[in-house]
Amino acid sequence: MKSKVSGRLQQVSAQEVCDHIYLPRLNREFTSGFDYLSDINQAHLLMLLHAGLMPRESAIRLAQALLKMEQDGPSAVPLDPQREDAYFNYEAQLMRLAGSDVGGRLHVARSRNDILATHDRLRARNAGLDVLDALNNVREVAISRAQEYANVVMPGYTHLQSAQPITYGHYLIAAADAIARDAARIEQALQHIDACPLGAGALAGTTFPIQRDHTARLLGFDHSVANSLDAVASRDFAWELMSAMTIASLTWGRIAQDFYVWATPEFGLIEFPDRVAGTSSIMPQKKNPVVLEYLKGKTSHLIALFTASMTAVKGTHFTHSGDGNRESMRSFWESSDECIRCLTLFRLVLESAQPVEQTMLHKARTNFSTATDLADALVREVGLSFREAHHAVGAVVYQAIEGGLAADQITVDMVNAAASEQCGRDIRLDAASVRRCLDPLASIQARSAHGGPAPALASQRIGELHVALTEARRLAAAHRTAVAAARVSLKQKVAELAATPLP
Repeated sequence: MKSKVSGRLQQVSAQEVCDHIYLPRLNREFTSGFDYLSDINQAHLLMLLHAGLMPRESAIRLAQALLKMEQDGPSAVPLDPQREDAYFNYEAQLMRLAGSDVGGRLHVARSRNDILATHDRLRARNAGLDVLDALNNVREVAISRAQEYANVVMPGYTHLQSAQPITYGHYLIAAADAIARDAARIEQALQHIDACPLGAGALAGTTFPIQRDHTARLLGFDHSVANSLDAVASRDFAWELMSAMTIASLTWGRIAQDFYVWATPEFGLIEFPDRVAGTSSIMPQKKNPVVLEYLKGKTSHLIALFTASMTAVKGTHFTHSGDGNRESMRSFWESSDECIRCLTLFRLVLESAQPVEQTMLHKARTNFSTATDLADALVREVGLSFREAHHAVGAVVYQAIEGGLAADQITVDMVNAAASEQCGRDIRLDAASVRRCLDPLASIQARSAHGGPAPALASQRIGELHVALTEARRLAAAHRTAVAAARVSLKQKVAELAATPLP
């Protein structure tokens, strides 16, 4: 028996090749890629007819057969691993419906290489838009919750040690800003996807006078890829998207890590409803943060998938190859699916996380997070250098801890004595100043430099974030609308061609 797809190959594929390469690939890719392959075939047909490269009667019969295949769906196509891949199996079914002569005419002026590259861009474009929408949904929740909790004081942390007072709203504004940058990276990657490889052939274009930009417009692309070799060799649009998704996973993973710690009884800053928690099979008291653990774990998966894709490409030649373009893309599809799932859960986490306001305020009052304000007062009101003030307040904090005092129990006498000892002269900071400095509410109000947690600044920034999100959603919707409109136009043109009476 000879190969079903090539006169060059005088033997059928080995059973091991079919079992371990072709059949798993068909099972994995045929159904998911069927609609994209249908669109590519229909666009190519319309272009060939428009360019005068396809007899009209053959074009009508091909349009009818392509519509029939689309209506029947991928399950109607018998998959044969001896035909290697999705394209040859699709083509075999097309030839069964349209006849071998007519069905075989569609492959003029193209290759599986540019078909696969076009499939990857079409599918990655949809995946990128889905990820972008999911990120914008998370942004919306972060902004809304930031507005709700703009005045809820809590301790901020560095090195997991109490640092300075902030608000829970300020924390969520920071999250919204980071997520907005994650979304911007997706937007940038989508711009680089917006070029059509179809017509590049195997790598060197074609001798037929095709109209590549016509095909590009039919498939909703702005233009065609400029170089035929680059068109089939490169999947950097996918790596860019994977990079952006991986960075986004670090954002949600780090926020999940904060919530993971804050939700413990030892911190008690955040509570989650039972509907987003798990339990123990043996310990009745347990309420486990399963969603947070999932999000943190999936960050590792996205990093691994991105690394796997990069590693698959490393060392490949700058042209089309199975490892460079097929195996590397496997990780991309999984990454995009995982990313969308995780962003849905991340949104749930932000929606359901409930700050324990009294605990937050109590910790901010008692855990010395206002110490910097006290040092600033010594600089501002009695003229110490900041380094002198830093040493003096550090000594006060040490004295308080040794004496079992909380931050709000520090007295003016303790501060003045430590400052006098540090600078060698009599210091007289008044009691009202000390009380004000040790009040986390006053600390928040005073931090009004650009980017600070003062409620007035938070309100202004939240307004800016709302405006930016509205514009981002408008642009994303416009992109989707343009893609959808191109596809509707493509389907209408194919249907009109299929309905044309045969000569």
